Amino acid sequence: MSLVRSLFAVKPVEASLSSDNALRRTLGLTQLVMLGVGAVIGAGIFVITGQAAAEHAGPALTLSFVLAGLAAALAALSYAEFAAMLPVSGSAYVYAYATFGELLAWFIGWNVVAEYLLAVSSVAVGWSGYAVGLLKSIGIHVPGVLADAPVSFKDGHLQWTGAWLNLPALLIVAALTLLLYRGTRQSTWFASVVVVLKVLVVLLFVLFGVQYIDPSLWHPFVPANQGGDHYGWSGVFRAATSVFFAYIGFDAVATAAQETRNPQFNVPAGILISLTICTVLYIIVAAVLTGLVPYAQLGTAEPVATALAAHPALGWLKVVTQIGAVAGLTSVILVMHLGLSRILYTMAGDGLLPRFFNAVHSEHQTPHRTTLLVGVIGGVLAAIFPLNLLGDLLSMGTLLAFSTVCIGVLILRRTHPHLKRGFRVPAAPVVCVLGVVVCLFLLAQMNLANWLLLAGWTAVGMLIYVFYGYRHSRLRKG
Repeated sequence: MSLVRSLFAVKPVEASLSSDNALRRTLGLTQLVMLGVGAVIGAGIFVITGQAAAEHAGPALTLSFVLAGLAAALAALSYAEFAAMLPVSGSAYVYAYATFGELLAWFIGWNVVAEYLLAVSSVAVGWSGYAVGLLKSIGIHVPGVLADAPVSFKDGHLQWTGAWLNLPALLIVAALTLLLYRGTRQSTWFASVVVVLKVLVVLLFVLFGVQYIDPSLWHPFVPANQGGDHYGWSGVFRAATSVFFAYIGFDAVATAAQETRNPQFNVPAGILISLTICTVLYIIVAAVLTGLVPYAQLGTAEPVATALAAHPALGWLKVVTQIGAVAGLTSVILVMHLGLSRILYTMAGDGLLPRFFNAVHSEHQTPHRTTLLVGVIGGVLAAIFPLNLLGDLLSMGTLLAFSTVCIGVLILRRTHPHLKRGFRVPAAPVVCVLGVVVCLFLLAQMNLANWLLLAGWTAVGMLIYVFYGYRHSRLRKG
């Protein structure tokens, strides 16, 4: 086999379907919807909404969520078809391996690793902000040097802040790592309880907050451009890229396919139901939030609590919201952590990462080694870096993965037209192409510094593939 052909060798769909499944199938539709909502409703509502409104879009943040939701919906349809056809762990990485070949599968897989790893870290940073605020409400003060990132990221430059580390963010990642090490059923049961709690808090915020909305705060709806992507329509588009990472929760549903009962039906249904619920909630919350206080005041670590604090009659709801946010962000970290450990487990099974990471715990039947690996790296990132840097890089990896999946549906329709599909994308040529266009448009809104960081991450991944993955690929070994 020539070098070029070997680099683009496609893993047969049948090989993916016949892979040994050492993971226990314990998840049903309800658990998958809870996983999806648990991953999607989190930092997007409780943290990023405020920063995106204050720095980029103003009241037009609702339009940013509509645009980001459109891109996510188009990609979700493609994910649903793939998930019904290839109900195995690995998500976009597995789909790319079956359509584009090994090299591009590794590229996408490596970016999906970044996507989930940064999700764990960035949401942990958001969790820290609300946890510190909640502790302050009950009289416990956490020193700033132990609750902030040692570095900040502004105008494309890293700067030292004088803080030591974000200790709460590190501790929450460590705690959830231990929970996931114990087992998927226990983890998803915990996530389900937390999801109910945080959705209830979001609904309370909307029901009571809407009574105090000042419509004048929505004017001008699209504030005048202050330069670059600071307000104006360029700010609306830039905000859409910032909030986009909030929608990756349905990707986590796909990564759990190998642990799902009747995955051909449950996984597509779980993806579409969870995305629909969350998109509606995001748009409503963005409208209420920007109607409670001037959008320029929302660029805090806990913007929902900030908006409620401006109205003394809603003081009781501020504390409730802080509790809900802490619980809600906890479930997001858990689901993202679970998804990444399964992706690394699958890549190791293909030989592209050391087989050491393809092990399953004899008692708990979880990929315990990848779970610990994600916990260590994710915890360190959360302790050191700020939310805005982690969130932007996360969105870039997500958009790349979504674009690939949309194209992959069209390719597999031609190469495997008779393969059984429990779900089919309606009007696939239009929907899939439109999905790629919208994702690439959002990707183009990122600044040069983020592109350079993504290029650095990609370079590291390619070195790993050249010196290890290419030599140990099970597909190449036959």
